[in-house]
Amino acid sequence: MNPVEKLALLRAEMAKRHIDAYVVVTDDFHASEYAGAHFKAREFLSGFTGSAGTLVVLPDAAALWTDGRYFLQASQQLEGSGIELMRMGQPGVPEIPAFLRDHVPENGWIGFDSRTISNDFARSIGEKTREKHIRFAGDEDLVDLVWADRPALSCEPLWELDVQYAGLTRREKLAMVRGKMKEMGASVFVIPSLDEVAWLLNLRGNDVLFTPVFLSYLLLEQDKATLCVQREAVSAEIEAHLKSDGVTLAPYDDIYRLVAALPTGTRVLLDGERANYRILQSVPESAEVLDRTSPIQLMKAMKTPAEQENERLAHIKDGVAVTRFIYWLKHTIGKEPITELSASKKLESLRAEGEHYLEQSFDPILAYGAHGAIVHYEPTEETDIPMEPRGLCLADTGAQYLEGTTDITRTIALGPLADEEKRIYTLVLRGHIQLGAAKFLHGCMGENLDMLARTPLWEAGLDFNHGTGHGVGFVLGVHEGPERVHWDVKRQKRHCIIEEGMIFSNEPGIYLAGKFGVRIENLVVVREAEVNEYGRFLALEPLTLVPYDRDAIDLSLLSSRDVELLNAYHAKVFAAISPYLSGDELEWLKAATEPVQFC
Repeated sequence: MNPVEKLALLRAEMAKRHIDAYVVVTDDFHASEYAGAHFKAREFLSGFTGSAGTLVVLPDAAALWTDGRYFLQASQQLEGSGIELMRMGQPGVPEIPAFLRDHVPENGWIGFDSRTISNDFARSIGEKTREKHIRFAGDEDLVDLVWADRPALSCEPLWELDVQYAGLTRREKLAMVRGKMKEMGASVFVIPSLDEVAWLLNLRGNDVLFTPVFLSYLLLEQDKATLCVQREAVSAEIEAHLKSDGVTLAPYDDIYRLVAALPTGTRVLLDGERANYRILQSVPESAEVLDRTSPIQLMKAMKTPAEQENERLAHIKDGVAVTRFIYWLKHTIGKEPITELSASKKLESLRAEGEHYLEQSFDPILAYGAHGAIVHYEPTEETDIPMEPRGLCLADTGAQYLEGTTDITRTIALGPLADEEKRIYTLVLRGHIQLGAAKFLHGCMGENLDMLARTPLWEAGLDFNHGTGHGVGFVLGVHEGPERVHWDVKRQKRHCIIEEGMIFSNEPGIYLAGKFGVRIENLVVVREAEVNEYGRFLALEPLTLVPYDRDAIDLSLLSSRDVELLNAYHAKVFAAISPYLSGDELEWLKAATEPVQFC
């Protein structure tokens, strides 16, 4: 069936139920960054395969909202579907709640699968349409009725993350969270986020691409815990281990029944930003909802000493693989055909040679030339281009190892560079180095640190329209909170003090449309620097261990302090990864990390 035929079937189901608009999002039931094949309802109906987008179907029309990354792709894939492309952020393009208000009649019905809609999104639609007394129909997944060969929910086996990696036992973590519940006055904590459940129970899985988590919910009380999970994914051994720690199993879909059965007076802790709409609607009116930031976010972000040490090991392995890749790319370009996709596959194969490699941590970005100016470019069969022995290649990639999660960006000179390319690379490098050398008082937030990375760029009248840093999980999501490094406080709903043990990225960049892009990224871990009469000072230790590209640096733009920091980092890189290289690769690393002189 084509999209026109699929939408006709959906509209027939809508008409049976007197639904005036049906909303189809990209999310799974847990607002995961990456959703499995079962949840690609929007893609099934529209034919649009991008990773972000929302489809609204009316009785006689349809529209799809997506962001600037996908304007060209969406316009091509939606052709002939009868679906209008709504280019988010462009003049005259309405937001979805306003569109629904204008196109649904008074006392009409808006339908959706309330398990995939966030509470915040549903609330925003409700506020916009309230004046027309528009109602919600969220109990049925109508797409399921028209998608005959829909993939089943992923149900991969769970596995235990040993305490040697986690640093805390399951019982210790449960006690920590229960202590926070007491402080917050909560008797029940509903945990819908897959990474939080996995972290709390020291379990991992393979139900979500790039993120080792499993489909589940956890209902936590002071005297018991109920894990709602697909039973066939849990071995008898893991079930016994959970039971010994006071965790019992229930069917995956039972979460809504369990929440609805909570007794009168229950104080239910929920993170409204992370819980789906159906969970919130299941809470009895006789219970009290405490809509608060999940306390697990901060606990998970502050890595244990064991997690930190394991991350160092993971980054040595990753550093070896990426360094070998850069050597290969520089010495093969111009001699053999290399495209963005073939380079990406080469890097993945080098990583896979490392012990305890699990998978990539996100869709790799290998962007040559002008593609590097597209911030979230991902090479596909349609966009893939050959690389040539000149210009820049931006490589933003990462991996999951048993010892930790990595995320690194290196912009690589493939041959001769123009003066402008070297200038931009060096300015980005200066900002990256200066943030990496930060020493600051405890109490600072990400917005306090961001200017360190941007100052060399701002002084040149340049900037980049993305955050400088995001948190990174431990064998979990490559993007996590609550920490974030970005100067614009208006963009941030929640603010977070930078704490010891946090791991986040340091990734400034500059993107010249139609020309090239430069981004340089390390992961850093926050450590204590000193305590004195002025307070407790923190510093950033680089975890990522891969040389910067000396072929792209204009040394005349570096200060003496920049040179000192650059040489110190390269000495650290050589000491850490040289034992794992030999022959020409080792000789290349020696040259790549040789100290530079201040001009």
